[in-house]
Amino acid sequence: MTVQGLAALEAKLKRRIPDAAVKRLRAAMEKSAEEIVQLMRRLVSVDSGDLRDSIGWTWGEAPKGAMVLGRSKQAIDGMTITIYAGGGDAFHALFVEFGTRAHLAGGKFKGAEIPAIAASPFFFPAWRAKRQSSKTRMARAIRQGLKEGAV
Repeated sequence: MTVQGLAALEAKLKRRIPDAAVKRLRAAMEKSAEEIVQLMRRLVSVDSGDLRDSIGWTWGEAPKGAMVLGRSKQAIDGMTITIYAGGGDAFHALFVEFGTRAHLAGGKFKGAEIPAIAASPFFFPAWRAKRQSSKTRMARAIRQGLKEGAV
């Protein structure tokens, strides 16, 4: 089912959102993303530090080779934050977060038995711990920005 006129309504609302609200929302999103990333870095198990150092956030798309662990919905043009981990020497982000099951290796080590690795979650616990405070911070920023822009 499609709603007629939805695109026109969205465009009209985007034109009417005060710059102050966009600026405050952007700052709130950045602060929330940084808090989530910092907690993830504290929670992740550290061997060489490659995985911990690969955790980050960016506006838009994640760096090439990184696994996207979370992405905000795009509410306003260009305002999508992506939280990521892995890539390069830290290719094992998903293995750490979700664990693995025992299996037989292929390739060069074909037939070798690879033991299961227990999950050591760092992303979802951090996200769950910060989700509500992030939503509250962003709602407050929008309210304050709308009030500021209406004056």
